[in-house]
Formats: sequence, structure tokens, C-alpha cells
Amino acid sequence: MAWHTDILIAGGGLNGPALALALAQGGFRVTVVDARPAPARAEAGFDGRAYALAIASVRLLKAIGVWDAVAEKAQPILEIKASDGRAGEGAAPFFLHFDHAEIEEGPMGHMLEDRYLYAAFLAAMQAAPGVTLLSGETVVAQEAGPAGVSVTLASGKVLTAGLLVGCDGRGSGVATRAGIKRVGWGYGQTALVTAIHHERDHGGVAQQFFMPSGPLAILPLKGGHHSSIVWSESAETAAAIQALPDDQYLEALRPRFGDFLGEISLAGARFTYPLSLSLAEHFVADRVALVGDAAHGVHPIAGQGLNLGLRDVAALAEVLILARRRGEEPGSAVALEEYQRWRRFDATLLALGMDTVNRVFSTDNPILRLGRDLGMGVVAALPSLRRGFIRQAAGLTGELPKLLTGRPI
Repeated sequence: MAWHTDILIAGGGLNGPALALALAQGGFRVTVVDARPAPARAEAGFDGRAYALAIASVRLLKAIGVWDAVAEKAQPILEIKASDGRAGEGAAPFFLHFDHAEIEEGPMGHMLEDRYLYAAFLAAMQAAPGVTLLSGETVVAQEAGPAGVSVTLASGKVLTAGLLVGCDGRGSGVATRAGIKRVGWGYGQTALVTAIHHERDHGGVAQQFFMPSGPLAILPLKGGHHSSIVWSESAETAAAIQALPDDQYLEALRPRFGDFLGEISLAGARFTYPLSLSLAEHFVADRVALVGDAAHGVHPIAGQGLNLGLRDVAALAEVLILARRRGEEPGSAVALEEYQRWRRFDATLLALGMDTVNRVFSTDNPILRLGRDLGMGVVAALPSLRRGFIRQAAGLTGELPKLLTGRPI
């Protein structure tokens, strides 16, 4: 089979472009198929959607040549505060406080808006030799064989490649067509996502407030007076709140948000996302690999979704580039199995960890509440434990691929 491209990536969100750029640096010809019109998304205005990028993720963005384009638009996360409580009652007496000064690597991460990150990826893909972007297209069929994989697009065009990578989200068509099943469950919760303007400067502090109905994350954005919020409620309550006009939406938010940042107002569009756990039973199949939400969809409680996806990107890029240097094809079963061994356990462990945290904190059981408050008090009192949590959240633990350490492959 004469391939049109070495590797075809289905899905052009964020993981897909990151993988394409990393692979192109290793000499691969890569084609990205993105269902959304790229220019429209890249030119979008402020809507509040943002990501908490761990230190390791920032290192990857530097290594693939994207970070310089967004660095000035990113807000360093200098502190993280996590507390337990009820809406309108304030925080419990025990809480967690993590300060970036406790580690040597600098800020624990950065907050960056979706519009800036995607625009930087788009510009980098357009400038990268070896990367082709097919915008406004979708993969509708695929067939793997001993010589490669054949992919049919919605337009009727047929492409061939050595490997097909699914970066197409939790409902991954690539995974379904490859016969990869999923396990998981819903939480009965929905995340309300928007941006808030507040009177006082956030000081680079990320807040996580655990309430019986679900957590509220208040994440600092560049400029000091805007924050992105991810507010989890029961599905029924969230639907009712989302249906409210803006002024009533704010009235529902205020007792949960508190007054520590002064007066608040809406500053972005309002979104909702149903929350669930979704894990692919396998991360690879014949000439297929899964990355990001296509492999593992986790609860947003720690903001680790994109960071997990970028860990996949770094691992898969390293495995494939090293396999190429050994003279293997990109769809090599040996290389794909190596990727699965590297990533599946780590991703599953983190997903189940987030699941446990959500279940323990999203309840008003007095015994559990006492236990978790005492647990936070113990962690807060022990510097070594605090540093361990900080390094874990920053993506600095475990067997890291080279890109996550900032080194080229």
C-alpha cells in the first residue's frame, strides 16, 4: 500500500495538533482531520474556556515550539487552596494550601484560554513541514490491513496511512470502528462552565471548594480580575441553573462563590458538560492508537484531562519516533503495545483516583466529612506530603517521556 501519509490523526482539538507537531519533528508525514472549521475557532473571542496546564505540559509545549506564542497570555498558578464546606457557610476549618515556593520548578502550572492555545497550534501546524490539516472533514470509515489502514472521509475522499490515531473524544468513532469497547459510569452531575469578572485581584491563586453537590473550581486567568469556573451540581439542579437568565444565574452562584474576590459578574459564555468516567478497554488495536479522551475521560475535579492527554501525546510520539529509528513502520504492533503498557495503567489509576475523590467529597455524610477534613489537616501540617501532592499535580512524577521533561526525542 502506498501511503498518502505516514500517520493520520482523527480529531484536531488540542491533543491531535500536539501529536502532529511532535511526530513531524521526528520526520513523519502527518495528516490531521478536524471536523471544526479551523479559522473560526482560532479567531473566536473571549468565552472563558481555559485549561490548567501542569509544569510537564508546559515543557511539552516548549519542546514542540508552541509555548512562546502563548506564554504572555498564560496566568501562572502560584498557589492552590482546597477547602470543604457548604454553600453560604464558608470553608471548613481544615483546608489545603499549596504554594509554588515549596518546589524548585517555579509556578505549579499555568492557566491558558482555549482560544489562545488552539490559535497557536493552528499557526504551528500551518508552518510545520510534514503536517497537513484537513479542516471541516470527518472520518466515517476505516479498514486496517497488513499493509496499512484505509480511511474514508465524509467528503468521500479515501486516505491511506501506516497508523490511525483517534483523538476524537469520548465518543471516539475510531475506537468504535476498531472494536474497542469502553467501561465507565455517569456521576449524575453536570459541570457548569463560564468566566467571571471579580472586583479583587486573584493573585494567581486557584481555588477548589468541595460541596456536597459537587466541587466548584475557581481558576485564575491573565489580568488578575477574571477567573474561569467549573461548577459541578446534580444534573437536575445544573439544568435548572443553566436555564436561568444571567442575573439569576449569578444569584445562584454567589453563595457558593463567596465574597473573597468582591463583587462578581459574568464575563463569558455559559456551557454545561455532563460528567462521567469513560475508559477504553484497550488503548490500541490493529494499526490504531487512542489518545486523550478517546482513551480516558475523567472527572474534571483536578483539571487533569488535557494534561493526561498530553502525557499520551508525549509517550506515543516517543515510542513511534524511536520505532522509526529502528526501521519499524508507524503501525508496528510492538510499538503500539509499548505505548499501551506505558500509558494505560497510569491513566486508569488517575481516573479512578479522581473518581474516588469526587465520591468522598460529594456527600454530606458527617463521618466522611470529618474524615476528609482531618485528612486535609494532616496533609497541610506535613511539608513532605504537601510537596508530594504538588509534584504529582504538576506532572513531575512517574516515568516521564522526554517531551514532558522539555527534552527533544
